[in-house]
Amino acid sequence: METVVTVGLDGSPESLAAARWAADEAERRKLTLRLLHAWPLLAPEPTRVPAEMDQNYWARRIVHKARAELQAHHPGLPVVGSLVADDAQHALLRAAADSGMIVLGSRGLVPVESYFLGDIGMSVVARAEAPVVLVRAESGEQGPQPAPAAEGGVVVVALKLHGPCDDLLEFAFGIAAARGVALRVVHGQSLPLVAYTPWGVDHDVTDEITRDAQQRVHQVLLPWRDKFPLVEVSDSIALESPAKAVVRAAQGAGLLVVGRRSHRPALPHLGSVTQAAIHHARCPVAVVPHG
Repeated sequence: METVVTVGLDGSPESLAAARWAADEAERRKLTLRLLHAWPLLAPEPTRVPAEMDQNYWARRIVHKARAELQAHHPGLPVVGSLVADDAQHALLRAAADSGMIVLGSRGLVPVESYFLGDIGMSVVARAEAPVVLVRAESGEQGPQPAPAAEGGVVVVALKLHGPCDDLLEFAFGIAAARGVALRVVHGQSLPLVAYTPWGVDHDVTDEITRDAQQRVHQVLLPWRDKFPLVEVSDSIALESPAKAVVRAAQGAGLLVVGRRSHRPALPHLGSVTQAAIHHARCPVAVVPHG
């Protein structure tokens, strides 16, 4: 099956913002956009009953309304609607198997107000085989609006220096190349106790830590710079909490890319950097399984 960009729809402003973001990305990558709405009570198709008696009416309307708006703005984009008689979590996890990415709506720190960023969304982020992009809507968004983040903004990727990260960097470099924007690589590293002195920090220690981290970052990025020679890349080392460093670096960005280990724990688990990115970054956040 052709790789698609799948967006989860629930009719909320957040999911519509996610659909607009996903349509831009699908058009940029010349992929099909799939609008997925899952509801366990969907009736078998076709239902030959009047609209006022059709239990699928509102589900169809959510998908059809979004599709009409998106195709008006992207007339050449292939858009397919998908109504699934299942709960959203199962449907989205299955869809991830043949999707280039899953796109969901997000309200950051108020998950109870957002269907997808509640237990369902966090479980999908933690378990999906494909990257999951979370897009938040502006407060009070009404009618057709652009995605909240500036499309021309740089792509920021949070880089750890332990464990494999090829899938993370492949996604980050690929999306920066597709957008024609710069890529900013951020590595945050808290200072060890030996760096502290009674009068502050030992700059000899911090300088050594910074030089070592820079060398390791440059080594990790070297093959990706060669593979994506047209992508302008900058990197920075922040000697502070990785979560704080990443959220700060994402200010004004078009997209923040963070990673998570691709193992599947019994309970969804996301690291501190990913949690901070989801809850505090104002731009869309892509969570990429790797390693």
